[in-house]
Amino acid sequence: MRIDSGGVGIEYEVTGEGRPVVLLHGFPDSGRLWRHQVPALADAGHQVIVLDQRGYGRSDKPDEVEAYSLLFLAGDVVAVLDELGIERAHVVGHDWGAAVAWGLGSMVPDRVDQLVALSVGHPSAFVSVGYEQQIRSWYMLLFQFEGVAEQWLSNNDWANFRVWSKYPDVDGVIADLERDGSLAPGLKWYRANVPPDSWVAPPLDLPAVPASTMGVWSSGDFALTEAQMTRSADFVSGPWRYERIEGPGHWMQLEAPDALNELLVDFLDT
Repeated sequence: MRIDSGGVGIEYEVTGEGRPVVLLHGFPDSGRLWRHQVPALADAGHQVIVLDQRGYGRSDKPDEVEAYSLLFLAGDVVAVLDELGIERAHVVGHDWGAAVAWGLGSMVPDRVDQLVALSVGHPSAFVSVGYEQQIRSWYMLLFQFEGVAEQWLSNNDWANFRVWSKYPDVDGVIADLERDGSLAPGLKWYRANVPPDSWVAPPLDLPAVPASTMGVWSSGDFALTEAQMTRSADFVSGPWRYERIEGPGHWMQLEAPDALNELLVDFLDT
Protein backbone atom coordinates (compact mmCIF):
# COMPACT_ATOMS: atom_id res chain seq x y z
CA MET A 1 0.00 0.00 0.00
CA ARG A 2 1.17 3.52 -0.70
CA ILE A 3 0.20 7.00 0.49
CA ASP A 4 1.32 10.51 -0.30
CA SER A 5 2.85 12.32 2.67
CA GLY A 6 3.42 15.93 1.67
CA GLY A 7 4.57 14.92 -1.78
CA VAL A 8 6.65 11.92 -0.62
CA GLY A 9 5.36 8.44 -1.38
CA ILE A 10 5.44 6.11 1.62
CA GLU A 11 5.01 2.35 1.21
CA TYR A 12 3.52 0.29 4.02
CA GLU A 13 2.02 -3.12 4.67
CA VAL A 14 -0.81 -4.14 7.00
CA THR A 15 -1.09 -7.62 8.53
CA GLY A 16 -3.73 -8.97 10.88
CA GLU A 17 -6.64 -7.42 12.73
CA GLY A 18 -7.06 -5.93 16.19
CA ARG A 19 -5.34 -3.17 18.16
CA PRO A 20 -3.02 -1.37 15.71
CA VAL A 21 0.77 -1.49 16.15
CA VAL A 22 3.13 0.57 13.97
CA LEU A 23 6.67 -0.81 13.52
CA LEU A 24 9.38 1.70 12.57
CA HIS A 25 12.82 0.60 11.39
CA GLY A 26 16.06 2.57 11.41
CA PHE A 27 19.41 2.60 9.57
CA PRO A 28 20.18 0.75 7.32
CA ASP A 29 16.96 -1.25 7.22
CA SER A 30 13.55 -1.34 5.60
CA GLY A 31 10.30 -2.80 6.82
CA ARG A 32 11.83 -6.24 6.18
CA LEU A 33 13.64 -5.88 9.52
CA TRP A 34 10.42 -6.83 11.33
CA ARG A 35 9.86 -10.16 9.56
CA HIS A 36 10.06 -12.13 12.83
CA GLN A 37 7.84 -9.73 14.79
CA VAL A 38 4.93 -9.31 12.36
CA PRO A 39 3.59 -12.89 12.65
CA ALA A 40 3.95 -12.93 16.44
CA LEU A 41 2.10 -9.65 16.89
CA ALA A 42 -0.60 -10.55 14.36
CA ASP A 43 -1.14 -13.90 16.09
CA ALA A 44 -1.48 -12.04 19.40
CA GLY A 45 -4.42 -10.07 17.98
CA HIS A 46 -2.86 -6.93 16.56
CA GLN A 47 -3.18 -5.10 13.28
CA VAL A 48 0.50 -4.71 12.37
CA ILE A 49 1.50 -1.73 10.22
CA VAL A 50 5.04 -1.77 8.83
CA LEU A 51 6.48 1.23 6.99
CA ASP A 52 9.38 1.58 4.61
CA GLN A 53 10.35 4.93 6.07
CA ARG A 54 11.24 7.70 3.62
CA GLY A 55 14.59 7.08 1.98
CA TYR A 56 14.32 3.31 2.35
CA GLY A 57 12.88 0.33 0.51
CA ARG A 58 10.10 1.17 -1.91
CA SER A 59 9.34 4.58 -0.41
CA ASP A 60 10.42 7.81 -2.08
CA LYS A 61 13.89 9.22 -1.49
CA PRO A 62 13.89 13.03 -1.47
CA ASP A 63 17.11 14.76 -2.49
CA GLU A 64 17.06 17.51 0.15
CA VAL A 65 18.67 16.75 3.50
CA GLU A 66 16.01 18.88 5.22
CA ALA A 67 13.32 16.45 4.01
CA TYR A 68 14.59 13.91 6.56
CA SER A 69 14.08 16.02 9.68
CA LEU A 70 12.24 14.39 12.57
CA LEU A 71 9.14 16.51 11.98
CA PHE A 72 8.68 15.13 8.47
CA LEU A 73 9.47 11.58 9.56
CA ALA A 74 6.83 11.73 12.28
CA GLY A 75 4.43 13.28 9.76
CA ASP A 76 4.77 10.21 7.54
CA VAL A 77 3.53 7.98 10.35
CA VAL A 78 0.60 10.26 11.07
CA ALA A 79 -0.27 10.27 7.36
CA VAL A 80 -0.40 6.46 7.32
CA LEU A 81 -2.61 6.41 10.42
CA ASP A 82 -4.92 8.98 8.85
CA GLU A 83 -5.17 6.95 5.65
CA LEU A 84 -6.16 3.88 7.67
CA GLY A 85 -8.61 5.82 9.83
CA ILE A 86 -6.72 5.00 13.01
CA GLU A 87 -7.00 7.46 15.89
CA ARG A 88 -4.40 5.87 18.20
CA ALA A 89 -1.83 3.13 17.73
CA HIS A 90 0.93 1.43 19.63
CA VAL A 91 4.27 2.60 18.23
CA VAL A 92 7.39 0.42 18.27
CA GLY A 93 10.64 1.87 16.92
CA HIS A 94 14.21 0.65 16.58
CA ASP A 95 17.34 2.75 16.01
CA TRP A 96 16.21 5.83 14.04
CA GLY A 97 12.71 4.40 14.18
CA ALA A 98 12.93 4.73 17.97
CA ALA A 99 13.82 8.40 17.55
CA VAL A 100 10.71 8.83 15.39
CA ALA A 101 8.66 6.99 18.03
CA TRP A 102 9.95 9.34 20.75
CA GLY A 103 9.04 12.29 18.54
CA LEU A 104 5.53 10.99 18.00
CA GLY A 105 5.03 10.33 21.69
CA SER A 106 6.11 13.88 22.49
CA MET A 107 4.63 15.90 19.63
CA VAL A 108 1.36 14.06 18.90
CA PRO A 109 0.65 12.18 22.15
CA ASP A 110 -3.03 11.85 21.29
CA ARG A 111 -2.09 9.47 18.45
CA VAL A 112 0.13 7.15 20.54
CA ASP A 113 -1.35 4.43 22.73
CA GLN A 114 1.76 2.71 24.10
CA LEU A 115 5.34 3.34 23.00
CA VAL A 116 8.28 0.93 22.73
CA ALA A 117 11.81 2.20 22.08
CA LEU A 118 14.36 -0.43 21.08
CA SER A 119 18.07 0.35 21.45
CA VAL A 120 17.80 4.15 21.20
CA GLY A 121 16.68 6.16 24.20
CA HIS A 122 15.05 9.57 24.37
CA PRO A 123 17.07 12.22 22.43
CA SER A 124 17.62 14.28 25.58
CA ALA A 125 18.92 11.22 27.43
CA PHE A 126 21.19 10.36 24.51
CA VAL A 127 23.03 13.71 24.64
CA SER A 128 23.26 13.90 28.43
CA VAL A 129 24.76 10.57 29.49
CA GLY A 130 28.37 11.48 28.93
CA TYR A 131 31.61 10.64 27.24
CA GLU A 132 31.20 6.90 26.69
CA GLN A 133 28.16 7.42 24.48
CA GLN A 134 29.99 10.11 22.49
CA ILE A 135 32.86 7.70 21.87
CA ARG A 136 30.48 5.00 20.67
CA SER A 137 28.81 7.53 18.38
CA TRP A 138 32.00 8.43 16.47
CA TYR A 139 30.47 7.22 13.21
CA MET A 140 27.77 9.89 13.41
CA LEU A 141 30.46 12.50 12.76
CA LEU A 142 31.82 10.52 9.82
CA PHE A 143 28.30 10.25 8.38
CA GLN A 144 28.08 14.06 8.15
CA PHE A 145 30.53 14.08 5.22
CA GLU A 146 28.58 13.57 2.00
CA GLY A 147 30.32 11.23 -0.42
CA VAL A 148 33.04 10.30 2.07
CA ALA A 149 30.68 8.29 4.28
CA GLU A 150 29.04 6.59 1.31
CA GLN A 151 32.41 5.46 -0.03
CA TRP A 152 33.73 4.41 3.36
CA LEU A 153 30.74 2.14 3.92
CA SER A 154 30.43 0.62 0.44
CA ASN A 155 33.98 0.34 -0.97
CA ASN A 156 35.61 -3.08 -1.33
CA ASP A 157 32.36 -5.01 -1.22
CA TRP A 158 31.15 -3.04 1.81
CA ALA A 159 34.16 -4.15 3.88
CA ASN A 160 33.95 -1.35 6.45
CA PHE A 161 30.19 -1.68 6.78
CA ARG A 162 30.53 -5.41 7.44
CA VAL A 163 33.09 -4.91 10.21
CA TRP A 164 31.58 -1.80 11.78
CA SER A 165 27.90 -2.81 11.81
CA LYS A 166 28.19 -6.45 12.87
CA TYR A 167 24.87 -6.84 11.06
CA PRO A 168 23.60 -10.44 11.48
CA ASP A 169 22.16 -10.67 7.93
CA VAL A 170 24.76 -8.49 6.30
CA ASP A 171 24.54 -9.87 2.75
CA GLY A 172 20.76 -9.50 2.78
CA VAL A 173 20.77 -5.89 3.97
CA ILE A 174 23.54 -4.94 1.53
CA ALA A 175 21.49 -6.42 -1.31
CA ASP A 176 18.53 -4.30 -0.17
CA LEU A 177 20.63 -1.14 0.00
CA GLU A 178 22.04 -1.69 -3.47
CA ARG A 179 18.71 -2.60 -5.05
CA ASP A 180 16.77 0.28 -3.50
CA GLY A 181 19.51 2.93 -3.54
CA SER A 182 18.92 3.59 0.15
CA LEU A 183 22.45 4.24 1.46
CA ALA A 184 22.74 7.95 0.63
CA PRO A 185 19.16 8.76 1.71
CA GLY A 186 19.68 6.83 4.93
CA LEU A 187 22.75 8.89 5.76
CA LYS A 188 20.72 12.06 5.26
CA TRP A 189 18.76 11.13 8.40
CA TYR A 190 21.99 11.73 10.36
CA ARG A 191 22.77 14.96 8.54
CA ALA A 192 19.30 16.34 9.11
CA ASN A 193 18.92 15.38 12.78
CA VAL A 194 22.33 14.98 14.47
CA PRO A 195 24.66 17.69 13.18
CA PRO A 196 27.75 18.09 15.39
CA ASP A 197 26.21 20.83 17.55
CA SER A 198 23.36 18.48 18.50
CA TRP A 199 25.81 16.48 20.63
CA VAL A 200 25.70 19.36 23.11
CA ALA A 201 21.93 19.82 23.12
CA PRO A 202 19.14 18.07 21.19
CA PRO A 203 17.88 20.11 18.20
CA LEU A 204 14.29 19.77 19.46
CA ASP A 205 13.14 20.41 23.01
CA LEU A 206 10.60 17.60 23.22
CA PRO A 207 7.90 17.51 25.92
CA ALA A 208 7.80 14.52 28.24
CA VAL A 209 6.06 11.44 26.82
CA PRO A 210 2.74 10.77 28.58
CA ALA A 211 2.22 7.31 27.03
CA SER A 212 3.03 4.11 28.85
CA THR A 213 6.55 3.42 27.56
CA MET A 214 8.93 0.48 27.48
CA GLY A 215 12.62 0.82 26.67
CA VAL A 216 14.55 -2.28 25.59
CA TRP A 217 18.34 -2.45 25.34
CA SER A 218 20.52 -5.43 24.36
CA SER A 219 23.80 -6.01 26.17
CA GLY A 220 25.84 -6.61 23.00
CA ASP A 221 24.95 -3.27 21.40
CA PHE A 222 28.17 -1.77 20.02
CA ALA A 223 26.74 1.71 19.39
CA LEU A 224 24.60 2.52 22.40
CA THR A 225 25.14 2.54 26.16
CA GLU A 226 22.64 1.18 28.62
CA ALA A 227 22.59 4.55 30.40
CA GLN A 228 21.07 6.41 27.46
CA MET A 229 18.11 4.03 27.63
CA THR A 230 17.65 3.89 31.40
CA ARG A 231 18.02 7.68 31.68
CA SER A 232 15.05 7.98 29.30
CA ALA A 233 12.78 7.42 32.30
CA ASP A 234 13.44 11.06 33.18
CA PHE A 235 11.66 12.14 29.99
CA VAL A 236 8.54 9.99 30.36
CA SER A 237 5.66 11.29 32.46
CA GLY A 238 3.60 8.14 31.98
CA PRO A 239 4.39 4.63 33.28
CA TRP A 240 7.94 3.50 32.45
CA ARG A 241 9.27 -0.05 32.04
CA TYR A 242 12.84 -1.05 31.24
CA GLU A 243 13.97 -4.42 29.91
CA ARG A 244 17.51 -5.65 29.18
CA ILE A 245 18.08 -8.57 26.80
CA GLU A 246 21.35 -10.35 27.50
CA GLY A 247 23.54 -11.34 24.58
CA PRO A 248 22.34 -9.94 21.26
CA GLY A 249 23.88 -6.96 19.51
CA HIS A 250 22.15 -3.94 18.05
CA TRP A 251 19.68 -5.90 15.91
CA MET A 252 17.82 -7.78 18.62
CA GLN A 253 14.89 -8.39 16.24
CA LEU A 254 17.10 -10.75 14.25
CA GLU A 255 19.38 -12.11 16.98
CA ALA A 256 16.85 -12.71 19.75
CA PRO A 257 13.42 -12.62 18.08
CA ASP A 258 11.65 -14.90 20.54
CA ALA A 259 12.79 -12.93 23.58
CA LEU A 260 11.82 -9.63 21.99
CA ASN A 261 8.47 -10.92 20.74
CA GLU A 262 7.60 -12.13 24.23
CA LEU A 263 8.34 -8.68 25.67
CA LEU A 264 6.36 -6.89 22.97
CA VAL A 265 3.28 -9.08 23.28
CA ASP A 266 3.35 -8.87 27.09
CA PHE A 267 3.70 -5.08 27.16
CA LEU A 268 1.28 -4.23 24.35
CA ASP A 269 -1.40 -6.52 25.79
CA THR A 270 -1.19 -4.82 29.20
